[in-house]
Amino acid sequence: MSTTILLGPQRFTTTVGAVVRGLDLGGRIAMVNSGWEEREADDAELAGHFGGRGVNLALHHRMTDVLAKDDTVAAAVRDFRESVDELRAFYGIRLQSAMDAVEAVAHRSSLHAVRPWAEEAAVESVRDVDKWYAAAVAELQATLRAATSPETSGIIGWHRGEIGAVLDECEGVAIAGGNVRALLETLRLFDVRLRPEQTVVAWSAGAMALTDQVVLFHDFAPHGLTAAEVHDRGLARLPGVIALPHAKRRLRLDDRERMSLLARRFVEHRLLLLDDGAVVRFPGGSGGALPEVPAGARVVDRTGQVSVVEAA
Repeated sequence: MSTTILLGPQRFTTTVGAVVRGLDLGGRIAMVNSGWEEREADDAELAGHFGGRGVNLALHHRMTDVLAKDDTVAAAVRDFRESVDELRAFYGIRLQSAMDAVEAVAHRSSLHAVRPWAEEAAVESVRDVDKWYAAAVAELQATLRAATSPETSGIIGWHRGEIGAVLDECEGVAIAGGNVRALLETLRLFDVRLRPEQTVVAWSAGAMALTDQVVLFHDFAPHGLTAAEVHDRGLARLPGVIALPHAKRRLRLDDRERMSLLARRFVEHRLLLLDDGAVVRFPGGSGGALPEVPAGARVVDRTGQVSVVEAA
């Protein structure tokens, strides 16, 4: 049976080699490291973990090739990026206003008995802003998808064919971190589809890309506290999970009020903490049914408490 494994960041504590060796995979392993952008080809260390069986899908290189050779696609991608940037700026304005309302309600001393209802209404307003942004991005992506289909771009069709053929021959897939926007952009442009029977190992941005809700977060940003932001949809291999890499370095985990708000805001998801050394194994590998977060994983619950999932 296939397995989906999310790892902690690999920069300081490298676990991917040991994890893959423990899987006893005999076939080829597709490597997706387009989040590294221009450094994508510098994959010797990554390939070394797979005993010579790794094959780089070269998605960033392929995207560069498409943009250089197909002016229509290049224009569509450029328009999409600019539109998303403008939309994101407007989203930030709306989100900050909604978050300010949550803060005001939480610290208003005169609410008394109605406080729980008032707080929930304020949090629901934040959810509404998130849903609005996600829907708007989806509309922009639909427009881009129509402009970048194999029917409209022969070179995209050629690359998709090659990628699909390689994936058909691979027993496993490894998805590295890097720039999550670049990673998702290449996965979407080439319509990369993970096979249900394939074992998938991913970390950092790669782990985020396997979920259905990609959230950006950084409580220790140089310009002060900022609210987490919905970024995009992922491949939805692990629906109902929000992956939070580098959690100790990027989240104020000791701030129960802040963590509780984060969990209540994304109430339909489990907030999975992926710090150095984390290895979280999800049996199976198809999207659709919500996966059970396995025992031993660290999550943030609705009270803002960091807890370890216990065995059923």
